[in-house]
Amino acid sequence: MSYSGEDSRDRHTRIHTRSSPGFLERLGETMGGMAVGVVIFFLSFYVLFTNEGRAIRTASSLDEGLSQVVTLHPDASVDPQDNGHLVHLSASLHTAQPLYDPNYRVAVQAVKLKRNVEMYQWVEYQESRDYKENGETKTETTYTYNTEWKSEIINSRHFDKEIGHVNPSAMAVESVTVVAPDVWVGHFALSKGLIDQINNFQTLSLSALPVTDPFLTVYEDYFYHTANPRRPEVGDVRVSFSYAGLSGQGSFPGPAQKVSVVAMQKEDKLMPFKTRSGDILEILYMEELTAEEVFAREQQYNVMKTWAMRAGGWLLMFIGINLTMQIFYTLVDWVPVLRELVSVGVKLFAACVSCSLSLLTISIGWLFYRPLVAMLIAAVALLPVLITHARKAEKKHQ
Repeated sequence: MSYSGEDSRDRHTRIHTRSSPGFLERLGETMGGMAVGVVIFFLSFYVLFTNEGRAIRTASSLDEGLSQVVTLHPDASVDPQDNGHLVHLSASLHTAQPLYDPNYRVAVQAVKLKRNVEMYQWVEYQESRDYKENGETKTETTYTYNTEWKSEIINSRHFDKEIGHVNPSAMAVESVTVVAPDVWVGHFALSKGLIDQINNFQTLSLSALPVTDPFLTVYEDYFYHTANPRRPEVGDVRVSFSYAGLSGQGSFPGPAQKVSVVAMQKEDKLMPFKTRSGDILEILYMEELTAEEVFAREQQYNVMKTWAMRAGGWLLMFIGINLTMQIFYTLVDWVPVLRELVSVGVKLFAACVSCSLSLLTISIGWLFYRPLVAMLIAAVALLPVLITHARKAEKKHQ
């Protein structure tokens, strides 16, 4: 290893030199990549197949829920006849008392109150490039150091150059999220699963709050543990607050928020509802929606998730096939023109095969639920193979 570049406080460059790997070494690396490719290849089948079953099961559960759901009036009292039934309710959130942070004397009537702590620290960035010189492979890495506000501790001991870029090992204040123990919508208490879905965090404005601590400075909705927030030093701390699910009747920071819930009524509680397909329905939206709108959004989300998983499964299969075929690239990598042709050919082969196998896997997933659709998808997947055989047959007749 050699050192080069200007030794400045914020930037420096190191050059690592290594001999170019021989053929056997490159072949060994390729074999390792092939083993990883095989694992990824079979993993893609699992992802694609299970995704289809999940998508169909979720769609069936949502259809079942929509056919059974009972809409309750926001002001209606608890009706024992609805026990065990799937209900829909749109009403305002309500909690018993405000959430309070004693360290900063912040109080908000909400479901959640989050204290976010950041510290001014050194951050290391790396940029590397490889090049060959005198038969050797060299890696030039440029290290750049900036000071930034970060919510996590950055260990400066891992820096390439720690001298002059030392960060503290701990923060004086910790980040924390406080959750109201009991949350109601109308006359019903929410389950933990429904409370977990209330995450519409908004920054709490500190301009209206009195600050009596002489060691704190308020600037742009932050509490600064420094006298000059515009010129912070490494180790300085700032604190901001955010809230989710306003649930009080006061004017600060706003009125109680209305939500829409779909869950099972169990006395005066809203709990998870298990469908015949085995799925759990426990839905909460941070706005006022009808039951039909709630289920329509859930169906739309299911479709988007299904296609995202399909794309992810296809990508895994493409990567797996590409890695397993890299042996051909390694065998000819000493011939530049042939190497590029083989690289393009491998990628095209991987793309075509992964498309066909992905469609076949999806069709198998649908086979137990939608046989006609599965047959149609399988036919499309086999189309490239049928066209290839047809062309071979034509050439033989000629």
